Amino acid sequence: MPEHILFLTGKLAEKSLHRVLAEMQAPEFTYEVRQLGISVAALMTADLIRRRLDDVGQANRIVLPGRCRGDIDALSHHFGVRFERGPEELKDLPGYFGKENKQRDLSLHDVTLFAEIVDAPRIGIEAIIERATRYAKDGADVIDVGCLPDTPFPHLEETVQALKQAGFRVSLDSTQEEELLRGGRAGADYLLSLNEETLWIADEVAATPVLISAVPAEIETLYRNIEAMEKKGRAYYADPILEPIHFGFTDSLLRYHALRARFPQAAIMMGVGNLTELTHADTAGINAMLMGIISELRVTSILTTEVSEHCRSAVREAELARRILYAAREENVPPQHIDPGLMALHERKPFPYEPDEIREMAQAIKDKNFRIQVSRAGIHIYNSEGLHTAQDPYDLFSYLDVEEDGPHAFYLGLELARAQIAWQLGKRYQQDEELDWGCMVEKAERDLSRFAPERSTLKARRRFRHRPSGR
Repeated sequence: MPEHILFLTGKLAEKSLHRVLAEMQAPEFTYEVRQLGISVAALMTADLIRRRLDDVGQANRIVLPGRCRGDIDALSHHFGVRFERGPEELKDLPGYFGKENKQRDLSLHDVTLFAEIVDAPRIGIEAIIERATRYAKDGADVIDVGCLPDTPFPHLEETVQALKQAGFRVSLDSTQEEELLRGGRAGADYLLSLNEETLWIADEVAATPVLISAVPAEIETLYRNIEAMEKKGRAYYADPILEPIHFGFTDSLLRYHALRARFPQAAIMMGVGNLTELTHADTAGINAMLMGIISELRVTSILTTEVSEHCRSAVREAELARRILYAAREENVPPQHIDPGLMALHERKPFPYEPDEIREMAQAIKDKNFRIQVSRAGIHIYNSEGLHTAQDPYDLFSYLDVEEDGPHAFYLGLELARAQIAWQLGKRYQQDEELDWGCMVEKAERDLSRFAPERSTLKARRRFRHRPSGR
């Protein structure tokens, strides 16, 4: 017997919900839609459901609007059947039921992430620890202490020891033999990078060396370094060096491929800064593509940097990319429909409603509170007095009648600005919610206490709390 599901909704969304469910054509369940006499489904609460839902019929489970507030576990206990929140937007129901995508396990990966502090000699230990803490929070497994040519580093040993005492795994990156020795003797876990002339340092310290060729194109010297380490039974990483675009990029990719073919079990590192830092393009896509190469070649570690401002979220991007690509490889599928965190600018389905659907919902509104939605046609704002559509918020101002209401004007200006950005970029807009920029942005902890009087007034007018009339 197929599962029988009861969907609860409001008056404005009832017709759309029926349409979406009918289009799903899901043979694994039968369903019933019941609206509980509330106009906007998003304002539904657990208490309201308990008062207005007389019975659950033959339902095996009840799916609520995604924004339904309250204790749904208490509802499950009271009615004796499982209640659950569906997606926030009813047009996302197919995905919720696995018609378009499914939840993947992103807890696993097999790439060690090194994050480099490139200017360590020029900053103090406290600042180094602070940056290391941020990198670790963003997903770094190893903190790489970068040395600078012709720049004294008197606090090198103290830096390595302070990072170790703080619980970090540490690597030291230098071209100077003396600094590599100092770092290894201070307790660094890894040394970047040793070539044929400096390979002797690996015999002096316990740190795991990262091996390179003195001249990247001469990969045979890297092979000899690898063979020397394997003969001694020492752990190592091998790095053929990823070159910038137009300065040997394609040839360097071929070196990685050749290295993997020659040494199937070798631990390989790829430093991606030459691509992310030296290419003025959004780094999320670059990191995703490079992680695809890393995944196919089974490269075991990545070294990334955040020097340029446009690379400011590179560690977070690499952290998520390694998990997405691992999941895709393990399932033998392309890296799509797994996680949207690397899609900062655009979304797969930015506009859930067509203009005619929004027009239909607007006709059902009976109050003067503004609802804002976005479709391919532009920005839609509506209440009981009418629907207005534009692609520029300035074209809507004359219809709003908020010249004498500062707080409300501020609120509508904020929301219309978000809506315009969403329309321009093809992003999902949801009234009263920040736009989603994926893993590129950390949401700020915002203190709204200074707005308390205005928010209280607006809440009383039910202006801050309006949602589009979806589920």
